Amino acid sequence: MSKALTMESAADDEDDEDHGRGLDPSFRLPAGTRNYITPAGHARIRAEVEQLLRVERPQLVSVVQWAASNGDRSENADYIYGKRRLREIDRRIRFLTKRLDLAEIVDPAGRAGTEQVFFGATVTICDEQGNEQTYRIVGVDETDFARGRVSWVSPLARALLKARAGDTVRFQSPAGSRTVDVVEVAYRAIDD
Repeated sequence: MSKALTMESAADDEDDEDHGRGLDPSFRLPAGTRNYITPAGHARIRAEVEQLLRVERPQLVSVVQWAASNGDRSENADYIYGKRRLREIDRRIRFLTKRLDLAEIVDPAGRAGTEQVFFGATVTICDEQGNEQTYRIVGVDETDFARGRVSWVSPLARALLKARAGDTVRFQSPAGSRTVDVVEVAYRAIDD
């Protein structure tokens, strides 16, 4: 086996570990915590695993088998690319499966009537310039800042936890220290 393949395999195994090395910091879970997730987020991850297992992987396996049957594999781009892509798919399946194993589904609709900010809350805040923004506090696997979804481990969400409408909270953002006022706290199902 070539040295390059050995090193690539070792790197693949390292990426699989749950220790967070190699992961974007926004996807790391604090040590000893569960992977809180909304029902919609859990369904999206399960759908991705099913898509990879039932559609993409079988199609790719057939392409790799066809490419392997063509003879010399050392210069066979379909074979080389296919094997690399299979490793990527398998790595993604293992990662998502581990995330689902750690998942604790929390339905925001079950907290209706709660005045404090907890996981699953939809929070409207107002910054020092008077700009209002609405965020949903979701699991690390559901984070999408462009859609107003922040991870419960983010600095903003941590500062907002246990706050109520009318409270002022201070947190450290990438741009520096910020102060925001909590305008509204609501709990509703996240359906998309």
